[in-house]
Amino acid sequence: MQLGKKIVRALFVGRFQPIHLGHMEALRIILEAVDELIIVIGSSQKSHELDNPFTAGERISMVRAALDEMKIAPSRYYLIPVPDSTMHSSWVSTVIAYCPPFHIVYSNEPLTRRLFREAERTVQGIPLFQRKLYSATEIRQRILTGKTWRTLLPKGVVAVIEEIKGVERLRELAETDSPFTKKLQV
Repeated sequence: MQLGKKIVRALFVGRFQPIHLGHMEALRIILEAVDELIIVIGSSQKSHELDNPFTAGERISMVRAALDEMKIAPSRYYLIPVPDSTMHSSWVSTVIAYCPPFHIVYSNEPLTRRLFREAERTVQGIPLFQRKLYSATEIRQRILTGKTWRTLLPKGVVAVIEEIKGVERLRELAETDSPFTKKLQV
């Protein structure tokens, strides 16, 4: 980057429960287009639930491990945990308060897109990469049912999940009568 050149900084929001190869493809595409990327770890207050089994800190470790594998310099990204807002209309303000300034939001999620557009932010979609296969919900279900899941994640993310005993945590969480568990038992 030249001195005085405007740095283009983008924002990408995800829960990353866990981050997978589909997310990594999106990050690769975004990082080709911008100088810096703010990666928001959404729903940062949630953990130890079937839909949100990992803590914000664990997800930060996973994202960093995945980006290290891609050889992305830490100076090119920010990892910012952001909690949910109690009202959708104030969520964008919460994100803005937690993050450095940004120029564009990358998202395919309809509510996220609408909220940022209503806040007069530039929003751009990103291609989905084999969405049925690369889905955190699919990966969590595969973990619970004993199907192959490790090949859907960067190796560093698998290492973090194994280090924190994430498989065991998810299986213990599934021992409740939650609707998610009941769907798996059908």
